[in-house]
Amino acid sequence: MTLHKPQRHIRFNAFDMNCVGHQSPGLWRHPEDKSADYNTIGYWTHLAKVLEKGLFDGLFIADVLGTYDVFGGSNETTLRAGTQVPVNDPFLLVSAMAAVTENLGFGVTAGTAYEHPYPFSRRLATLDHLTNGRVGWNVVTGYLPSAARNMGQEDQMEHDERYNHADEYLEVIYKLLEGSWEDDAVVKDKVNSIFTDPSKVHEIRHEGKYFKVPGIAITEPSPQRTPVIFQAGASKRGTQFAAENAEAVFVTCPTKEMLAASVKKIRDAAEAAGRGRYDVRIYAMQTIVTGPDNDSAQAKFEEYKSYADINGALALISGWMGVDLSSYGPDEVIGENVKSNAIQSSVETFRKASGDSNEPWTIRKLAEWVGVGGFGPITVGSGAKVAEELISWVDETDVDGFNLAYAITPGTFEDIVEYVVPELQKRGAYQTEYAPGTLRNKLFGQGDRLPEQHRGSRYRLASAVAAV
Repeated sequence: MTLHKPQRHIRFNAFDMNCVGHQSPGLWRHPEDKSADYNTIGYWTHLAKVLEKGLFDGLFIADVLGTYDVFGGSNETTLRAGTQVPVNDPFLLVSAMAAVTENLGFGVTAGTAYEHPYPFSRRLATLDHLTNGRVGWNVVTGYLPSAARNMGQEDQMEHDERYNHADEYLEVIYKLLEGSWEDDAVVKDKVNSIFTDPSKVHEIRHEGKYFKVPGIAITEPSPQRTPVIFQAGASKRGTQFAAENAEAVFVTCPTKEMLAASVKKIRDAAEAAGRGRYDVRIYAMQTIVTGPDNDSAQAKFEEYKSYADINGALALISGWMGVDLSSYGPDEVIGENVKSNAIQSSVETFRKASGDSNEPWTIRKLAEWVGVGGFGPITVGSGAKVAEELISWVDETDVDGFNLAYAITPGTFEDIVEYVVPELQKRGAYQTEYAPGTLRNKLFGQGDRLPEQHRGSRYRLASAVAAV
């Protein structure tokens, strides 16, 4: 196991969703924002090329399968504001983006609650083949009750039970992708008319509490076999799940103190699960507004804030926290008129992050904070100022890099590539070229397949073990 802190570059992922605005409700109205073009191939292929120019590790595509309907007890505000609805399937974007790039990775969100792992394993393997091993899967267990209802259930499974279900889901995936086909099963023997040697393909014979999958995988081994596993659960059970399965974890912490504690918790959990402390890449949410100098960046940020949709932001917050904020007026003070432990705790954190510890926070101010980039911290300034600030985050928290939300797209990412990346490179804090191989090798430099200490490797065939 790795016991020391390795030297490493700051890593970037772009954070987007196949919808309008993602985490910046109302910014779709900005004249330079193109997020309303989310349902065109051109938007995504352009974005992919921008990110690859900036040597980003990947594009992380979030997803939901329901609407945010806590605010006001309906999805009316959500629909009006375009708050993560309409939303399209993230998987169907990847092939087009892979065709115009050579190195960019793709972390695609998919839930374990509603699709059987047998067909899903085929989708994962297909994308891994088509991208030559540049795919990751962001494993989510689901959190929107509206999605559960539309899938014929009264509500989501209880929290910890969702993770128990996901554990078995992953077990089936590992068995299919790691333990069904031997590496040399496909022989392509034209002389003897044998494409696949049947003796090298094995049934997985899985019988569990939730799934029964007796047969073989119907895809041949892809470059990574199992795509890189991403995860974002922050609960105790979610952290345990991440420690056993995740290779990249996304966290949202508005302050350095919170982030340092979160990073330590994840690394401790990975070590307790028999893995190295640095066998998990940890990315923290961050929104960057930058430009050629500090004044222009600040002016840009003020302009962005003027486009934020307050009700759209409150619909997001209500859905994330499970608290209906529609019953409060926008100027009611949190902690005085607004009594909610969840809201007050979040506001105290945002106060620390903003350095604004004295001024009363209202519902409106909370919405304005979240309205540009979501719950994560916002860094505003020239490329040099932002670079120095990001370096300080890494030095003080031990985080690996940042999951970058946008204010406008692709403008936010274009600005980061133009102004921030060169400043980080000048300081030796950012890669100047991609590592070779698959997404897994680019992230860890230890080959294309799951490492031996990872949970999934225990389902690997003996012939596959020898190939690692």
